[in-house]
Amino acid sequence: MKLLEDRILSEGKVRPGGILKVDSFLNHQLDPQLLYEMACELKRLYEGAGVNKILTIEASGIAIASFVGYVFGCPVVFAKKSKTKNISDELYSVQVESFTHGNTNTVVVSKEYLGAQDRVLIVDDFLATGAALVGLKALVEQAGGTVVGVGIAIEKAFQGGGNLLRAQGLRVESLARIASMSDDSLRFC
Repeated sequence: MKLLEDRILSEGKVRPGGILKVDSFLNHQLDPQLLYEMACELKRLYEGAGVNKILTIEASGIAIASFVGYVFGCPVVFAKKSKTKNISDELYSVQVESFTHGNTNTVVVSKEYLGAQDRVLIVDDFLATGAALVGLKALVEQAGGTVVGVGIAIEKAFQGGGNLLRAQGLRVESLARIASMSDDSLRFC
């Protein structure tokens, strides 16, 4: 998606360790018009797939997932990185490693919000190693639902997560795919 690629080139900042900061428009300060355009593109890509639920993981995936849910006209569920007092004890759970945070979380979704009738589009802001998305896929499988695909804002293709998911038979649509990054350059696929 050229609009997103242009924003990455003009405002993104590459940090050591394979980190791309897009805080000014995607995951700290949000550009609602850009998020809406991205959601419309994911709707176009998954039109006819029967999506009736969007699933993401807290926290930075929630913004784009909400816009995607809006354009699909369906609920958005976000997996929590820890069980809180206000969530039911009836949970689906899975261990997920975070590339960005360098830790492992027990990610949970209440059983009342994910079930066998759900045709789920998993949405997130970044795809690096794929660990979070493999975890979200496992939650849908625990619920007996169907993952119709994955919608990603930015895929760091050089980190292999997209290939891992595609090898598992998942349809992965990324709006911007980065082939390589260094301190002074970024190249799209």
